[in-house]
Amino acid sequence: MPPQQQPNLWVNMIPIAAIFVIFYFFLIRPQQKQARQHQNMLESLKKGDKILTTGGLYGTIVGIKGPDLEVRFAENVKLIVARSAVAKLVTSGSEETSPEKSMSSVS
Repeated sequence: MPPQQQPNLWVNMIPIAAIFVIFYFFLIRPQQKQARQHQNMLESLKKGDKILTTGGLYGTIVGIKGPDLEVRFAENVKLIVARSAVAKLVTSGSEETSPEKSMSSVS
């Protein structure tokens, strides 16, 4: 009875390596890119920007104090929030909204 040959170890490793490459390019890399974009957005926040917090509150930045932001959520309602609590930049403070644009977004 002839001895059976063992399959080459490298042949068995190819599918595992291929799965790792697929996971890297389809899951890990896009997530890193998105995190980098979010960090750049947080660093570029400035006074007058309209933001959405992770808690779902919309507000306008009225002051920046290091890692914290002073945000106006309503008339006479200002809170200090952590910069990391900003989920999204809604509009930049340098953009001016015309009454026509404001009214069209309401309807």
